[in-house]
Amino acid sequence: MRLIRVVHKAPIRVAKISKRRQQIRLRRAMIELKLALSQEKQETKEMLDIYKRYSSGKAHKSELKVANKQFFDLLKGLGLGVFALLPFAPITIPLIVKLGQWVGVDVLPSSFSSNNKASRK
Repeated sequence: MRLIRVVHKAPIRVAKISKRRQQIRLRRAMIELKLALSQEKQETKEMLDIYKRYSSGKAHKSELKVANKQFFDLLKGLGLGVFALLPFAPITIPLIVKLGQWVGVDVLPSSFSSNNKASRK
């Protein structure tokens, strides 16, 4: 196999453009993460409010189902948080998510799943 080298007329410009592209990609990923975390925070506040009303007998069963669903999402996030503390977390977490998709188990909370992002837009 032959290795072909590409020589650009403006290598510094190409390097600046690729650096800027990576910065924009990182910024978009951080904004998506911020939106998902803010949605998760709002859903958790609603969950706690529903549990508070249920303890005083003012919440319905349908509201309790929504709160329980959010509670399970919260547990999913805590479960992934444990793996974030382990060494090689940037490798193990995507591996666990991919393995969960392969087996058919939703490992990510609902605000982080891709099918929820499509319905949110």
